[in-house]
Amino acid sequence: MAPQPLTELEIAETLSGLPGWRAENDHLVRSYTLPGHPAAVALLVHISVAQEELNHHAELTLVYNRLGVALNTHSVGGKVTALDAQLARRIGEIAAGHAAD
Repeated sequence: MAPQPLTELEIAETLSGLPGWRAENDHLVRSYTLPGHPAAVALLVHISVAQEELNHHAELTLVYNRLGVALNTHSVGGKVTALDAQLARRIGEIAAGHAAD
């Protein structure tokens, strides 16, 4: 079954379980700060592996020790779906293991 866009209420409920994430312009977004550039690159690589496993991909922006993440589902017109929430949860787990805040 194809993913369906979440309602504003469903997005708000989803965000209540995703510390540090927010809704912005039809995306779930989060920024992580790490101790340095190599640590930020390591987090990016670890996230890329999880994305392949889930077959769902984020927009990742790396600037020195900061990694920005933006999630939405292109196949439903760039709206937020349960796939985005699932990937956000996984990214949060990964980031915790990299001492990202």
